[in-house]
Amino acid sequence: MAHEQRLTRKIHIPSDEEDAAITRAVEEDPDNPPLDDNFFENARPVTDYPEIADILRRHGKLGRPPLPESARKQRVTLYLDRDIVAALKADGKGWQTRANAALRKALGV
Repeated sequence: MAHEQRLTRKIHIPSDEEDAAITRAVEEDPDNPPLDDNFFENARPVTDYPEIADILRRHGKLGRPPLPESARKQRVTLYLDRDIVAALKADGKGWQTRANAALRKALGV
């Protein structure tokens, strides 16, 4: 059931006009300057600040919230032909998720 709920969320993709208005508003906000390349070059992960990371972790604000047991995936050991694994891995990271989706589709689940 939880899987179905995640698929029904609606995402609003802004139109070009809406995107331009949002960009203008951000650029005009003196308290919230746009993040530029310099910001990202100097950014550090929160784990570089153990005290802050610990506080965030204790309050459930660091990492993904745990899924209910019924929505968690189950670990299995599965032997597949090498060419199948190679084909799944050919598109890079996320191959296990793609394998899950292919099985779901093939089984009509």
